[in-house]
Amino acid sequence: MEEIQSFIEKRRAKRPSLAVSFARTRSEILDAQRLRYRIFSGELGANLPSRTPGVDHDIYDPYCEHLVVRDTASMEVVGTYRILSPENARQIGYYSENEFDLTRLQHLRPRLVEIGRSCVHPDYRSGATISLLWAGLAQFMTDRGHDYLMGCASVSMADGGHNAASLYKQLAEHLGPAEYRVFPRCPLQMEALKDDQPASIPPLIKGYLRAGAWICGEPAWDPDFNTADLPILLPMAKVSSRYAKHYMGQANS
Repeated sequence: MEEIQSFIEKRRAKRPSLAVSFARTRSEILDAQRLRYRIFSGELGANLPSRTPGVDHDIYDPYCEHLVVRDTASMEVVGTYRILSPENARQIGYYSENEFDLTRLQHLRPRLVEIGRSCVHPDYRSGATISLLWAGLAQFMTDRGHDYLMGCASVSMADGGHNAASLYKQLAEHLGPAEYRVFPRCPLQMEALKDDQPASIPPLIKGYLRAGAWICGEPAWDPDFNTADLPILLPMAKVSSRYAKHYMGQANS
């Protein structure tokens, strides 16, 4: 019994202490952008035009709020999301509009928050990091009173797109109502791909769907990131109270 207890204590001791917050200074935002560059360019091979070596930034960043998870021991940023409010989207537009025709979501714009550029450090890809990011998002949506959350969920095209096509077909039950459908500007060529192989659902997409999100149309191909991007829309009214309380509790702990 003592050996089991010792094992449990050692496991707990190895777990990093994490905290979620918004980046408030230029330096904190740079930490998030460096993590993004490391993951998107270094790990995934994305083509990221950048004026600053090792930093991922674009024209949307100044209009976004940057949610970060830090390891409190080292203060390193190990996870991040950027959030574009409907107020700021009126000035710059939504990033998703580069990939999709959002005409059918036009009436939602005053209440529509866009999230993107999500990534997690490879050493911290656990449920804890993702849960804290979701907790921060839940807090943001509740505090601001926004009703809809939108984003692009990326699927690797390393196999040429067959897995993405299979995943889209597999998730057909999660397609949103026709009145919320969006249309890819650069569609994934589904007819040229195999869509009958088993596909594992990426953790981020699984989290969206568990919360009640819809997939709002066929995937777009993003040539810079070489990913198939699924349009996701989450009406906050669909999020169960149990699910919301779980994440709100983490945000306040």
